[in-house]
Amino acid sequence: MRTAGWLALGVVIVCGMTLAVSRAAEEAPAPSTEANAPPTVQPPASSVPVTPKNAAPPPSVTIIGASDAHGVLGRDVLSAANEDMGRIVDIIVDRSGHVRAAVIDFGGFLGVGSRKIVVDWNALRFGKITNKKDSITLELTKAQVAAAPEYKEDTPMVVLGASGSLQPLQAVQ
Repeated sequence: MRTAGWLALGVVIVCGMTLAVSRAAEEAPAPSTEANAPPTVQPPASSVPVTPKNAAPPPSVTIIGASDAHGVLGRDVLSAANEDMGRIVDIIVDRSGHVRAAVIDFGGFLGVGSRKIVVDWNALRFGKITNKKDSITLELTKAQVAAAPEYKEDTPMVVLGASGSLQPLQAVQ
């Protein structure tokens, strides 16, 4: 019973202090009695916003409809004969930012025995990929992909292409 009494008393004290502080904040400050106090001058309001010299321009905005674009990482890849070719795990871009190829985790079972191979971006057909369960089609056979060398990061890569029109990422001299 004593604990409840002390708790009630503590609540009353906290509420009283809160009320006193809020009333003190609402009251206007007392006028200054000093005759020599300099008047406060407000700078004129400017109608032109001031921007720093090196301020970045505002970003451009593009709105893409929900049915017009979809992510591809993690999507299943099938051959034209509806064979499982793996899934897209990475995208390869050149120095100018253009997409050149996709890295596919190919083969194996439950992640065991799989390897990464690189296929030309133009060999992929996206067709209907309106939801995460839709797959992407690769214009290569399972035998062609199985014969491809494994992709290892930071090493020269062999890119499989359906049309054979790929150009090297950098000129060899």
